Amino acid sequence: MHKPPFDPTLPGRRLGRAGLILAQVLVLVLFAVLTARLWYLQVPMSDHYRDLAVANHHQQLIVPATRGQILDATGKPLVNNRTELVVSADYHEILGMDDGGEKVLADLSEILDVPVAELQQRMRLCGPEVERPCWPGSPYQPVTLAEDVEPSIALQIMESADDFPGVTAQAHAVREYPYGARGGQMLGYLQPVTQEELDAREELRTQFTGIDQVGRDGLEAVYDAELRGTAGLRTLGVNNHGEVMDVISDRLPVAGQHLVTHLDVGVQKIAEEALKEGMDGARPKYRADSGAAIVMDVRNGGIVAMASLPTYDPGVWQGGIDQATFDEMLSEEAGEPLLSRAVQGQYPPGSTFKVSSLSAAVENGFSLRSTYACPGSVNIAGQNYQNYAGGGHGSLSLHKAIVVSCNTIFYNFGYQLWLKDGGLRPEGEPTEAMATMARGYGFGAPTGIDLPFETSGRIPDREWKRTFWEETRENNCYRGEHGYPEVAETNPAHASYLKRLAYEQCVEGFEWRAGEAVNFAIGQGDVLVSPLQLTRAYAAIANGGTLYEPRVAKALVAADGSTVEEIEPVVAGQVPVKDETIEYLQAALTEVTKSGTGRGAFGDFPQKEVSIAGKTGSADAQERQVSSWFASYAPADDPQFAVVVFVSQGGTGGETSAPIARKIYEGIYGFSGKEDDDGGEAALPGGKPYSELPVVRTDGSIDVLDR
Repeated sequence: MHKPPFDPTLPGRRLGRAGLILAQVLVLVLFAVLTARLWYLQVPMSDHYRDLAVANHHQQLIVPATRGQILDATGKPLVNNRTELVVSADYHEILGMDDGGEKVLADLSEILDVPVAELQQRMRLCGPEVERPCWPGSPYQPVTLAEDVEPSIALQIMESADDFPGVTAQAHAVREYPYGARGGQMLGYLQPVTQEELDAREELRTQFTGIDQVGRDGLEAVYDAELRGTAGLRTLGVNNHGEVMDVISDRLPVAGQHLVTHLDVGVQKIAEEALKEGMDGARPKYRADSGAAIVMDVRNGGIVAMASLPTYDPGVWQGGIDQATFDEMLSEEAGEPLLSRAVQGQYPPGSTFKVSSLSAAVENGFSLRSTYACPGSVNIAGQNYQNYAGGGHGSLSLHKAIVVSCNTIFYNFGYQLWLKDGGLRPEGEPTEAMATMARGYGFGAPTGIDLPFETSGRIPDREWKRTFWEETRENNCYRGEHGYPEVAETNPAHASYLKRLAYEQCVEGFEWRAGEAVNFAIGQGDVLVSPLQLTRAYAAIANGGTLYEPRVAKALVAADGSTVEEIEPVVAGQVPVKDETIEYLQAALTEVTKSGTGRGAFGDFPQKEVSIAGKTGSADAQERQVSSWFASYAPADDPQFAVVVFVSQGGTGGETSAPIARKIYEGIYGFSGKEDDDGGEAALPGGKPYSELPVVRTDGSIDVLDR
């Protein structure tokens, strides 16, 4: 059949040619898109994909830094580090196993010779309803199962990794306390990082190693960032089997700084032993259930020693703590050893508070040059108030009133200043002279010491009384109406008294009464101070009126000694009294230990060599035995140290606390306790705190200062 000649103008042939052109264009577009995509991946996105590639073949490890040591003023380590082998387990991997990790823990129990039940307990997360031992750290942190493991056992676990999935054995730096419980409440302790801390502290998240611990109390907590240093970062090249092929980069960790303190381990030992001996000696006549002794440098607020009993060894926290030990440290029966009586305790100060009351009286019109009646008792607002043991002393100067500790003179000061304010119904804004002066001495507020959980004490006044009444009124009104049936079963008379008292507080509890002002003046009633606050107040009298923020830490020194950052003293204020009043108090306090209430303790002390200025105090509290105080400084003519001793339910100040303070001074100055004896070695040769710092050498060794 004959085909017609080709005619490009026909419709079908035109459509075929258009399709060919369209296909060619499509191919060109696809090539253009591909070229653009290749350019995009190779140029703008090259860094991104290079990083992804690196991530697929690299492994980053955070290398923990060595924690800095805590040193005493001479360079002796109060807290240092040692290395031990630790067996840990991955919380999620173990509990995610089909049997909840029972087989792994059972096998591990045999190797470690630790009951499997204990390992299972350690795998639990701590909580309000969970008894110790348990894991106090984050669930994303390796859980410590055993500490100080023998190298052979650790090697067996590492070589049998397939038999112990989720379990690791590695070297771990742990804190060591060379002096055991000495200064334990000041030093603090470490515990694993919690999830809450990771969430709250960015520096922990960015340097989290999985075995991190943080300071939980004391200096370890306050200076945690400085002591912990900066973690390193090591980048490893690995193959597709996870084997390490090379170290790509290595940023070395920076060790934490050493913390040099004002503490002297020798004086700390003397203070703790003197306090313990004094408390033991007060028993069984008195309960003597707790106590504190503080030695402060009056020139800068440095804490040379701080004893608190009962105490504990911070090493008890290493590797977890069992429930019985934990409960004991919190129990009243054991004396709550976690509580620092020096910083966190608050008690009526008794007659040691009279330095503040005298200052208030003099600054508000009473003369240092006058004499005042000191009868055995006085009747104020219908109530009788007595001197200690009811003895009178006739007419006295204020100097003598301090020396013999005449209460009745100070009762009258409190009452007269209360009347001056308008008594029960003050007109306008009352002066509150006693309370204002007490705050001027630093009472009623934290001192600012570099230790956590410091108490503020309490300086009551009219405003405080009204606030307290509002907070307690509902309960008092209920008791005023319904009484105390639980008390009436055994003591009906006392229950009746409590009911009348509750009704009175319900109706009139907002009033600041004459009796409260009277008791305030001798450091009784609702007045509460801490031993640290009282130490600072007497240090201020000694140095001429300057209140320092107490400091335990003295300097931060790099681990190689390359940098030294001294922690400068901080002046918190000036006692608001004239120089004449300070000098008057100094003279009176100096006489207390020669012919006054402190004479019994210091009668044969070599005061010609070192003169002691001080004040005894005996504080009463409801349903408790009398508590013992002695606040002092020395030498009286060139003050260096303030020493305050407190013994709860320990008897009178002259009976218990003053002899304890004497032993501390004897140790500091090297006296034997007899006036004609040269004594032994002085804890602080020359009788002064160390002013220079120990030297940390480039190799990390520390030159301890010679005594």
